[in-house]
Amino acid sequence: MPHMALIALVRHGENEWVREHRLAGWIEGVHLNDNGRKQAVQASARLAHLPISAIYSSPVARCVETATALSAPHQLELILEEAFGEVRYGDWEGEKIEKLAKLPEWHIVQHFPSRMAFPDGEALREVQFRAIQKLEELAQKHQDEMIVVCSHADLIKLVLAHYLGVHIDLFQRIAVSPASISLLALMKNGGIRLLRLNDTGPISMPPKPAEKDEKSGEAAAEPDQAPAE
Repeated sequence: MPHMALIALVRHGENEWVREHRLAGWIEGVHLNDNGRKQAVQASARLAHLPISAIYSSPVARCVETATALSAPHQLELILEEAFGEVRYGDWEGEKIEKLAKLPEWHIVQHFPSRMAFPDGEALREVQFRAIQKLEELAQKHQDEMIVVCSHADLIKLVLAHYLGVHIDLFQRIAVSPASISLLALMKNGGIRLLRLNDTGPISMPPKPAEKDEKSGEAAAEPDQAPAE
């Protein structure tokens, strides 16, 4: 069977800044609220029965708190990874979305994000690149294993857009809810399968896609999605 790395991309749980529509970015002291902690525990329960080999997390507190809950059933030590950290929004961090939406740059963020660099912060194309580079490294390291990556909405959407072949200017069309799980299979032969997207239901291991039949020259059908329990 083809070798593949199975990656569960998990967004952190809810925090008060999400409810207040403020851009938290890398600001310290933004923690999960009561609902966010419940969401993290629920996501952990959905992944508890799976053979997870490693759990990587953004170093930002709300992700670390979520990933800590995810790691508990597996007794795995968190691996903090800067590449999966939040977008560095620079001067926009801490501001309310309502205020930012009045800026001329907001139009660029919404319609031409490939050209957006936040003032004294990062360009979205840089965020996508750093995340993809690290995921490809991990896919090589964790062949035939399942890992978890706990990160942030925009970063996960940028990653999913890349692997779906969607231009970065359209990445905001992808929804990633708090504590949702998106399941990505990266195969050694170059194949890609998005098995779950923004999922909040039960997760089970997908069957591995079969190799090409040497006699017939045909490949067996590959799964379109992981089977639900």
